[in-house]
Amino acid sequence: MTKLSVNINKLATLRNSRGGNVPNLITSAQDIESFGAEGITIHPRPDERHIRYQDARDLKKVVTTEFNIEGNPVPKFIDLVLEVKPTQVTLVPDAEDAITSNAGWDTIKHKDFLVDVIQTIKENGIRTSIFVDPSEKMVEGAAATGTDRVELYTESFAHLFALGKKEESIASFIKAAEMADKVGLGLNAGHDLSLDNIKFFKEHIPNLLEVSIGHALICESIYLGLENVINMYLHRLK
Repeated sequence: MTKLSVNINKLATLRNSRGGNVPNLITSAQDIESFGAEGITIHPRPDERHIRYQDARDLKKVVTTEFNIEGNPVPKFIDLVLEVKPTQVTLVPDAEDAITSNAGWDTIKHKDFLVDVIQTIKENGIRTSIFVDPSEKMVEGAAATGTDRVELYTESFAHLFALGKKEESIASFIKAAEMADKVGLGLNAGHDLSLDNIKFFKEHIPNLLEVSIGHALICESIYLGLENVINMYLHRLK
């Protein structure tokens, strides 16, 4: 079964919009786990416009499943993850002003940088994952950095799937997944996955260990209810 890690950034955005502590991220994370989710994901950005760095420290104390922290490995981010020591760190090359992540790493161009960062993180007992586009070359390049896993950036899949181009949407991801298996990397995926497309993606991608879903899941929960949505994802991932 593929694990579901729920990204709670959108809950932090909602909280911050009123300046208080509603919804409470600690309670939300605990409830999400109690509903069956197998991980909590956060993506703190330098401007702390949704997840705050203190949130990472507070969540570490209560998350009992896998705790995944995503982000661009700038010094401030590295200091945070080495302090918090989550289960997994997912390295994402997003600019400070990015609305959301919009590209994977060039694992060949940035190999030396990634090697250094990953070595530091792994020396502290933290599993590493690199955010990559669905490219066999980038997945193969990731293996040379020493990372444990790659996370496939699934925006292009979701876009083509929504247009009805199912076979076209999944083709490059199947090849990338097969390359990950060939070079001995664990496989995660995330970005724009939803109740509409997750079952198709899961059925076609071999050895998929984990998906990280936030925006769609929270939007769907507004209509369908959070506990119901968590279990709907779990059903589709079995």
